[in-house]
Amino acid sequence: MNPLKCHPFPVQAHFRQSLVLTFAMPLAQLAARLPEPLSPDTLNGARAFVAVAMVQTENLRPKGFPAWAGNDFFLAGYRIFVRYTNRSGKRLRGLYILESQTDKRKMELLGNLMTHYNYTRIEVEQAFGEEEGVRTYSVSSISEGFAVKVRYEDDPGLPAGSPFSGWKEARRFAGPLPFTFTYDANSRRMLIVEGVRQNWTPRPVTVESFTMPWLARRGFDEAVLASAFVVEDIPYFWKRGVLERWTRNPAATII
Repeated sequence: MNPLKCHPFPVQAHFRQSLVLTFAMPLAQLAARLPEPLSPDTLNGARAFVAVAMVQTENLRPKGFPAWAGNDFFLAGYRIFVRYTNRSGKRLRGLYILESQTDKRKMELLGNLMTHYNYTRIEVEQAFGEEEGVRTYSVSSISEGFAVKVRYEDDPGLPAGSPFSGWKEARRFAGPLPFTFTYDANSRRMLIVEGVRQNWTPRPVTVESFTMPWLARRGFDEAVLASAFVVEDIPYFWKRGVLERWTRNPAATII
């Protein structure tokens, strides 16, 4: 791994809002997309989950720098919920990032310089509104083809066809999941990045409509919308990345 792409220093930001759509899929389909050290985080050993997070990020900067030195941008992240057993035998829950999108060229360049999150730039439009006394949020991208509209209702319930029995069960897959993982098969090293959040209180929302071509492009035709939630006003920072040599023996050696 290139050391510069391994989160070489702590980074902080503020999330004005994060909207997350979680999709349930057959376990085998997602397991086939993961590198050997990672396993899907499942519901009752039968369904695995991929999430699409759409985040309005403010003041992203090296930790300790003043807010004015940061950058504001939109982020769309596509992740699989996973588990990993680290060198001490502890089983970690986290995310394996398939790809990321942003509306800023600067973030695309810096993101690909210092992470393995596969950034591309897209065009994005967002709109906050109110209909019949209920807050709404719409986000779409002409270049990417997605479009989502949600309503901030008091008791939205779960989407039709969700495998979750209720919001309490769905809450397990609403975060915060503190770790993200990147694996390099050639060197057999796992990069672990830990995120630290405050005020993480997921609020379920009603998905009025959504179009997500990314699912079909990835071959996820059997994906079912399982839950949707927002979090708002989140102070957030990522610790410096940690590299760990992976072996099938959990007593691995940290590098």
